[in-house]
Amino acid sequence: MTNQLEDDLVNSDGCLKLSRYRDEDASLWDEFIKEAPMANFLHSRRYLAYHAHRFKDMSLLIRDEDNQLVGVFLAAIDSRYPQKIISHPGITYGGILQKGYLRGEKMLQALTEVRDYYATKGFESLQYKAVPYIYHRVPSGDDIYALFRLGAKRYRCDLSCAIDFSHRLKPSNRRLRGSKKALKSGLQIKEGVEFVPDLWQVLESNLQQKYGVKPVHSLSEISLLHSWFPENIEFIVGVVNNEVVAGVVLYKYWPIVVHTQYITSSSTGYKISALDPIFEHCLEKAQKRGSRYFSFGVSTEQEGQYLNTGLYQFKSEFGGGGVVHEFYEINLKTY
Repeated sequence: MTNQLEDDLVNSDGCLKLSRYRDEDASLWDEFIKEAPMANFLHSRRYLAYHAHRFKDMSLLIRDEDNQLVGVFLAAIDSRYPQKIISHPGITYGGILQKGYLRGEKMLQALTEVRDYYATKGFESLQYKAVPYIYHRVPSGDDIYALFRLGAKRYRCDLSCAIDFSHRLKPSNRRLRGSKKALKSGLQIKEGVEFVPDLWQVLESNLQQKYGVKPVHSLSEISLLHSWFPENIEFIVGVVNNEVVAGVVLYKYWPIVVHTQYITSSSTGYKISALDPIFEHCLEKAQKRGSRYFSFGVSTEQEGQYLNTGLYQFKSEFGGGGVVHEFYEINLKTY
């Protein structure tokens, strides 16, 4: 790999120009993605700031022949494999974010130049996490076509579950019975950041017992993110006898998607089916606010090779269907 990672190389064929993202571009970046129909607050520099120290940023700004910003490419070096670029290792999905200029051949040109840029820097592969279609405010699949044209290989596919409120399937009788059971057991549904410490205790205990891992976000990190994005992050819990027994963390991507970033329950919560009425509460609230989709998140592990069928069935029984998260890779060694 070359030692030129800090330069501000401009790669142009007379139409599109690439330049490295720098800290002074943060405001420009965040203002741009507000109007990009496939972008959301996950792609903002402010969101990424909470763990920026973990990654070597290699993001790019894409400008047209008049030097107007027409796209951004969020990317960083894979901390495990320094020869690999990922868009982006710190969030669920990324890719080229644009406001409409990079369509068709323009998108193909943009991704070609992005590929060539990283190849000239000595990187061996580029991994691209496509934004799932439910997060698009308007259809924005040009990047998928461009990846095909560039010979990218789909190396991973995760299966998520989401409800389309305009065509919600009927919830299963099991989920309806679960809601009644929990409410009869005295479950109360409450909301607020004040419940986060108790909720995180349940979450950390659950993940440790089941998988031997910790949450992606620590208690301090999720609290910090909520303070930065109070309109986008919400905490819903189920309480029995003043004890938090279950809950969810919602990421709200207005006006399209409400997404469950975390789902957890204690043993007591499982016994009384506490998550059933919690989800019905969240679904009703999201629909009233005008959201189109409610996403339950992925149910796959081992980079998509294993499907947790019980978890996926639980989610789908609320009336949802499958949504895939696609991951592509471009071999840069031949360029």
